[in-house]
Amino acid sequence: MPTKKSANLDNDAFLHRLSALLAGPHADALRQGLRGIERESLRVTPEGKLAMTPHPSAFGSALTHPLITTDYSEALVELITDARTDAADTLAHLDTLHRFVYAKLGDELLWNDSMPCELPPDDEIPIGWYGTSNIGMLKHVYRRGLALRYGRTMQCIAGIHYNYSLHEDVWRAWQTLDQGNTLSAVDFQSERYFALIRNFRRTCWLLMYLFGASPALDAGFVRGKRHTLETFDAHTLYLPHATSLRMSDLGYTNNPAQSALLPSYDNLDAYLDVLAKAVSQPYPPYEAIGTQRDGEWIQINTNVLQIENEFYSTIRPKRVIQPGERPLHALASRGVQYIEVRCLDIDPFEPTGISLETSRFLDAYLLYCALDDSPLLPVDASAEANDNFSRVAKEGRKPGLTLSREGRDVPMQAWGVELLDRIEPVARALDALAGTDEHLQALATQRARLADVSLTPSARVLQTMRDKQQSFGDFALDLSRQHADFFRNRPLDEHETREMDELAAKSLAQQADIERDEAGSFDAFVAAYRAYTLNRISV
Repeated sequence: MPTKKSANLDNDAFLHRLSALLAGPHADALRQGLRGIERESLRVTPEGKLAMTPHPSAFGSALTHPLITTDYSEALVELITDARTDAADTLAHLDTLHRFVYAKLGDELLWNDSMPCELPPDDEIPIGWYGTSNIGMLKHVYRRGLALRYGRTMQCIAGIHYNYSLHEDVWRAWQTLDQGNTLSAVDFQSERYFALIRNFRRTCWLLMYLFGASPALDAGFVRGKRHTLETFDAHTLYLPHATSLRMSDLGYTNNPAQSALLPSYDNLDAYLDVLAKAVSQPYPPYEAIGTQRDGEWIQINTNVLQIENEFYSTIRPKRVIQPGERPLHALASRGVQYIEVRCLDIDPFEPTGISLETSRFLDAYLLYCALDDSPLLPVDASAEANDNFSRVAKEGRKPGLTLSREGRDVPMQAWGVELLDRIEPVARALDALAGTDEHLQALATQRARLADVSLTPSARVLQTMRDKQQSFGDFALDLSRQHADFFRNRPLDEHETREMDELAAKSLAQQADIERDEAGSFDAFVAAYRAYTLNRISV
């Protein structure tokens, strides 16, 4: 049930903030920020085995195509939508990308699950290839380093990244309301995005409960590793109350170098300081590996992180980078432009991996995180947030589960109800601005999931597997085939196909131009890249 604090919403500072923004001349800007989606998916054979074929040339260049690339593996396709003001338009674009891909995919499928299909031995998983240019080779060598540090199998996990920004008119109107604030517009915006991030970090365990969809995996995924998973059938391991094994300690957080990193989210400078040190500080186990073997580059450097994007987190502050620019430099120079939510599992029941209803809830939740008061997040509070997140990922559907809130044990369900109560005024406001009830309907769906654990995606996955007597692999392959039919039965029209074909051809030409005009050796390119990083730290 809601806590006493949540029952007194009329006295809540965030509600006054919301009301003031709604009453201002830029009220409609509250729903006009940008939403973009990055969706990863393994290419697999019709039998559900990892595709060992190269990234299809018909897709275009993985190096230069703005919408279709690869993540870690040559088989791990990444579809990147444009950033649009309405999540419905973003998802329509994601649908278009899927339909184009399926028109060029032959008999292969996109694996519609976060946990991978049956994989070959680790050293046989193909690493992404981006051509012979220096920048293309840098991307490839970076992935070689990831293979040494984390293993290739773990890199085949897929997810949904949800990019979200508030319209700049909101920040300007908000700063006007915040009397006495002397920050520049850029610094105020960065400060408020970090406030959003802190609130997200405290409460994102809720997303694991509501949207986690990976309670089981192929037994081969953990071959040779110690684990605490239970046997579902001869080919499947699981945890009975898990919501997201993808986001559990089976991944990056099980790596000592990663687990020791705890960036500060109190402000941009503190965040940059931790990551800048991580990309410049040697790590003895990586030093022992070295950067070259038999004359071949095997990792960019021997630091805690090769590059800043190696740091795995549930949410990232982001800024669109300029050609050749490092993400840390972009943030340091121009501030935070948007945030990237990285903890969402692929929804195996949705053809595009994410539903509009989920997006509507995320928009209300993220706006709530932005508007609510956001105390600083000291080390012990950050560790507490990590522990809550991990607990829900591994046992979020456990009856009577408790979490730690400011050092006190609280029932997960009661805290979840309180959060949904606090999000409701934001959902109501967004609906009033849009003239719909979609955000409140999305909120109602989440209330039902919180009240009835069987409605969660993770519970539905396991129940479907039991009802159909399917292994994890059979379950995921069955849905992937259904979704493939969904896209193949709706081909793009001639105009859309021509536009996508032209974009693919343009990207291939761009890669060829880069390779033709390349100047300087790869060794010199890497040296300049590493020196550039160090120079930025001293600025």
